[in-house]
Amino acid sequence: APSLPTPFLHSSKMSEVEAAFRKFAVYGDTSASGNEMTGKNFSKMCKECGVMDGKAVTSSDVDIVFNKVKTKGARTITFAEFQQAMKELCSKRFKGKSPEEALQAVYGLIEGKVPGSAGTT
Repeated sequence: APSLPTPFLHSSKMSEVEAAFRKFAVYGDTSASGNEMTGKNFSKMCKECGVMDGKAVTSSDVDIVFNKVKTKGARTITFAEFQQAMKELCSKRFKGKSPEEALQAVYGLIEGKVPGSAGTT
């Protein structure tokens, strides 16, 4: 079988994560394609999924990572850029875990989530 860049993540898990990404990407914007996510929705997703816990990962961490991974001049990130952002955030959120374990833990928080399910504050 051809080797995937992330062998430790099963494709079924990634499709769950991508489904969540798409749901958050179109949140509050009926014209959105779901392929790209705004910083506002990225922040909402991180907060509702518990990636942003207010301690290890704060809203400013999330904003910094969003701006770091997005294409210069763009206002949104793609799913590929989102995955890059999660790699950055997971090591902060799950200190002491290996990069693989941290990433899996972060994706575990995200998979199957829909906007509003965690209750907005």
